[in-house]
Amino acid sequence: MMPITEADLHAYADGELSPARRADVEAHLAGHPDAAVRVRAWQEQKRALQRLFEPVLDEPIPPALETAAIPPGARRGRSTQPALRIAAGIMLVLLGGMAGWWGHGRYQAPAIADARPSLPQQAAIAHAVYSPDVRRPVEIGADQETQLVTWLSRRLGQDVRAPKLGGLGFELVGGRLLPGSEGPVAQFMYQDAGGQRLTLYVSTERDGNPDTAFRFAREGNINVFYWIDGPFGYALSAGVSKDELARVASAVYDQLDKR
Repeated sequence: MMPITEADLHAYADGELSPARRADVEAHLAGHPDAAVRVRAWQEQKRALQRLFEPVLDEPIPPALETAAIPPGARRGRSTQPALRIAAGIMLVLLGGMAGWWGHGRYQAPAIADARPSLPQQAAIAHAVYSPDVRRPVEIGADQETQLVTWLSRRLGQDVRAPKLGGLGFELVGGRLLPGSEGPVAQFMYQDAGGQRLTLYVSTERDGNPDTAFRFAREGNINVFYWIDGPFGYALSAGVSKDELARVASAVYDQLDKR
């Protein structure tokens, strides 16, 4: 059997292997639990991306995009169906490029080298992947909060904290370490009495951005408040209303700012 490469693992996660090679990879994964965990995470991320951007695929194609997709000399009297196909293809390429940045880490196609997800996009993707998980939403639970914070601080190379949100109805579930574009990031998860979850994404990847403004973004059906504070970029994500999330985000900001 030929050695299993990283490319084989990515192809397996994307369902692009022949039956014979797929069997080889499955045999390899059975004996390498770490590789199996990585592949499963890539598959979960791909599904989360599809769920996150599925509403966008149903939106009408903007007329300007339809027009731009048709060569100037062929616009008069030409059907818009080819333009619609081209626009849909552009959307799929962009979605695929984002999945590649998130899952493959080191991949950089020349045409989309700057297309990696922004802080709120990465946070929303991570929220979409792990917040629905019933069996294992976190790696380390709230009953081991001290060990969790110590472990994440060591891996990020900076002291991190898990804000206290019990006064707002959200209790800490736990947290996990995630792969970022250039290094590890942390995710803390909280849950209210009704089962609603929100996640705090903590990253040291600022891309040289000094902007500390408190900002809002909506990624699919997920609302995100994000900001820069010292060495960290923070993003709070949830499926709750913007006003409710703003109230929680303000409390998180205040607690972290006082440290």
